[in-house]
Amino acid sequence: MDDHLNVTSIALSGYVVMGKFRYLYFFIMFTVYILTICLNCTIACLIWKHKSLHEPMYFFIAALLLNSIVYNTAMYPKLLGNFVSEKPVISYSACLLQFFIYYTLSASDFLLLSAMAYDRYVSICKPLQYHTIMRTATVSVVLSLAWLVPACQVAVSVILVINTKFCHFTLKSIFCNNSIYNLFCISSKALALYDVYALFSMALLPLLFILFTYTRILIISYRSGRNVRRKAAQTCLPHLVVLFCFSCLCAYDVIIIQLGSDLHSIMTLQAFLYYPLFNPVIYGLKVKEIFKHLKKLFCRAKLN
Repeated sequence: MDDHLNVTSIALSGYVVMGKFRYLYFFIMFTVYILTICLNCTIACLIWKHKSLHEPMYFFIAALLLNSIVYNTAMYPKLLGNFVSEKPVISYSACLLQFFIYYTLSASDFLLLSAMAYDRYVSICKPLQYHTIMRTATVSVVLSLAWLVPACQVAVSVILVINTKFCHFTLKSIFCNNSIYNLFCISSKALALYDVYALFSMALLPLLFILFTYTRILIISYRSGRNVRRKAAQTCLPHLVVLFCFSCLCAYDVIIIQLGSDLHSIMTLQAFLYYPLFNPVIYGLKVKEIFKHLKKLFCRAKLN
């Protein structure tokens, strides 16, 4: 039997560089985890409860928040456990599951941001056709594809990883992402080629579509009146902020395999600390209708 089939666990050396600060990071990350779950669930529930928010844009926002809830629920408990462990390890199957969830939800976020960009384009540039184009059935299909397509594509990557021989069993990271490629005895050409295709189809192509769409919105709103420009700024700015932050995170992840272990672990930790709060904070504070319902909710809580 090949050696890689006997792998039962993988050591995670990324926690070593944190030394005596591991317990501080545990407390900070635990706080971020609780805040993220509470904020995401609150906004998602508001969208589900209030009929005034039952529109395509808010459904796409709710889907992004749901992705964040699943991501944090799947990733954070193991991370928190490793912070207080003397020898942080992860089972081989759990490592593959982390890899699958991480890249599936990341690709899903790109597709959802693409759908949101198109929704804003139709709303601002073709307002009379909006309800004809963005029908409930169309939104349902888009949401389904945004989850199913990435899941199928990342599943192929996982299968290729399983069929590649491992010669190293210490991962210089705090969780399982593309840094597991450093564990291979020989680089897999099939996996490298497929990853290029997956990167193009699940990240670069949606990003180009988003940039093209917002460019069209910018051109049309500039040629239109002040009200159109104000609407474009109010509704597009939160999406652009989230897109910029998310794109930076993904760009870092693409080149992460080339970085040294110390820099890799510290920078990855920053991504886990800050990014999970971006979506609920940005959409909660900057999207007018959501902020209005949040304000009512907290004001009611204070009165009680």
